Amino acid sequence: MSGTGENEMGLRKILDFTRLAAIAILILHFYYYCYAAFREWNFTASISDRLMMNIANTGLFNHWVTSKIIALGLLVISLIGAMGKKDEKLRLKSILSWIAIGLLFYFASNLFFSLTVDNTTIAVAYMTGSGLGFLLVLSNGTMLSRLIKVSLSKDIFNDLNETFPQEERLINNEYSINLPARYKLKEKVKRSWINIINPFRGLLVIGSPGAGKSWFVIQHVMKQHIEKGFAMFIYDFKYDDLSKIAYNCLQLYKDKYAVVPSFYVINFDNLSVTHRCNPLEPSAMHDITDATESARTILLGLNREWINKQGDFFVESPINFVTAVIWFLRKYNDGKYCTLPHVIELMQADYDELFPVLNTQPEIEVLVNPFVTAYQNDAMEQLEGQVASAKIGMARLASPQLYWVLSGNDFTLDINNPAHPKIVCMGNNPEKQQIYGAVLSLYVSRLVRMVNKKGKQKCSLVFDEFPTIFFNHIDSLIATARSNKVATTLAMQDFSQLKKDYGKEQADVIVNITGNIISGQVMGETSKLLSERFGKIMQDRESVSINRNDTSISRSTQLDAAIPASKIAALSSGEFVGMVADDPHEKIKLKMFNAEIINDTDKLNDEVGRYKEIPVVSNVTRQQVMDNYYQVKMEVKRLIGEEVERLKLSTH
Repeated sequence: MSGTGENEMGLRKILDFTRLAAIAILILHFYYYCYAAFREWNFTASISDRLMMNIANTGLFNHWVTSKIIALGLLVISLIGAMGKKDEKLRLKSILSWIAIGLLFYFASNLFFSLTVDNTTIAVAYMTGSGLGFLLVLSNGTMLSRLIKVSLSKDIFNDLNETFPQEERLINNEYSINLPARYKLKEKVKRSWINIINPFRGLLVIGSPGAGKSWFVIQHVMKQHIEKGFAMFIYDFKYDDLSKIAYNCLQLYKDKYAVVPSFYVINFDNLSVTHRCNPLEPSAMHDITDATESARTILLGLNREWINKQGDFFVESPINFVTAVIWFLRKYNDGKYCTLPHVIELMQADYDELFPVLNTQPEIEVLVNPFVTAYQNDAMEQLEGQVASAKIGMARLASPQLYWVLSGNDFTLDINNPAHPKIVCMGNNPEKQQIYGAVLSLYVSRLVRMVNKKGKQKCSLVFDEFPTIFFNHIDSLIATARSNKVATTLAMQDFSQLKKDYGKEQADVIVNITGNIISGQVMGETSKLLSERFGKIMQDRESVSINRNDTSISRSTQLDAAIPASKIAALSSGEFVGMVADDPHEKIKLKMFNAEIINDTDKLNDEVGRYKEIPVVSNVTRQQVMDNYYQVKMEVKRLIGEEVERLKLSTH
């Protein structure tokens, strides 16, 4: 029942009377035990003496502590119902300290009776000490009612409220990637597992520099897939960080393969450790669409601003021109000169010789015809706009080192051929990423067309710093390669980086099509997008209302972001959030996680210390490289000369 004004007034009167009784008993105590002083002060009378004798007969003054305890008890009872104005500045520790000091004065004042001084001095000291102690207990006891007993800031960042159950089972299969982790559930720290049981649905690894993408995630993806017998392609942006891991893991787990994979490296900086591979291998180019895709990849890799302009006349024209050159070399002499260096050199030929030579192939006549028409009509400005952009871009690749690597044939790009599986590492250089990235994009484009076929060995494609290369139709690979057992891992620093290099539409498709996502610290739009992707959870809410006499608490639950954008932006190195995908036959109910991945640092550092260097392929001399460079040039000149001579003879 709610109290009425009359009830509150009556309760207050009872408490006041109880407090008055406590004070009265304390005064009687003083009168009884300091009677000698009161008599000297002439504060005694016969009637008061008789009254005190009657009270003493009750046993109240049998011992000095009895009356003091009764007075203190009545005081405590009066304080129980005290109502004071709430004050946020009051602290329980301070109040209890003053109460303890008051009790010490209240009971220790009895020691004054042992002093050898006159009665009046003892009485004044005793009453002052006891009275001071009584007042301290009274005043600070009243403060207790003004104390706010509800903590208003026990979880100021809402950390405990934003925790949720996570997968604690280890779900392992022949394809899975399993990362041990620990997470918080309220105030408990629990062990968990990040189980990527279906890597064929794509894995996106995001994190700003230093977030721990390679150390905590990518190296484990590589190690576990090599241990499980995968063929592998690795795009190593900072060669040889990942390549060395792959090479040493292969030596460790050779026995896991039915056929031991060959290990190959493409590296344009150190030609002694690189193999040679022709991405335009004629046996792998079955029709002109292969040439078109290769031309598009290499030109868009060299001119990233063209990505958002595909379909424009001055973008498609250079692509058609390069397509014609590639397909001409593919058909000429059964592809004897079908390499990228020969394409580059042939493009630099004079129009008087180049166009008639290209026109000799009926399949590319339709591609060459617009250029020939422009040339015959003396529309040189238009022709240069169509062709020069391709020639200038491709000319940036005309270096002896690139020619050496691109014109050889040490291996083919069918890495998941069951009879000849491979682990291929392609290294980039941050200082030359635009040039190298374009060539590596061509390798990747050709490789993907070969691996994404039925009946092949399971394989894993790992791209570190994925936006630094251009891979057209990566979304189609992720969408279709699942049934062909091709696992794709894309690592990047931020979605905005992907949008800048791939365009908004294609970047959105790549991000949304991947089934598994692991993110370290990211900020801005990326953190907001991830927070929305992770959804909401039911969280407790508590509101506190404080008025003059009371504190009321209201508790409720509501849906709120499971992992807010601010929390993603504040992750430490090694802390990751994300979501995994499952399979129909292996369901995972708790797909979302916010955990710290556990690395055995000592063990990993010990492994790194025992790593062997990637062996030298061949001791390539500068003379060999230059001889190859000039040989390509001579072969193209001879080709043009022979074809021009043949055309002259055929016209006579």
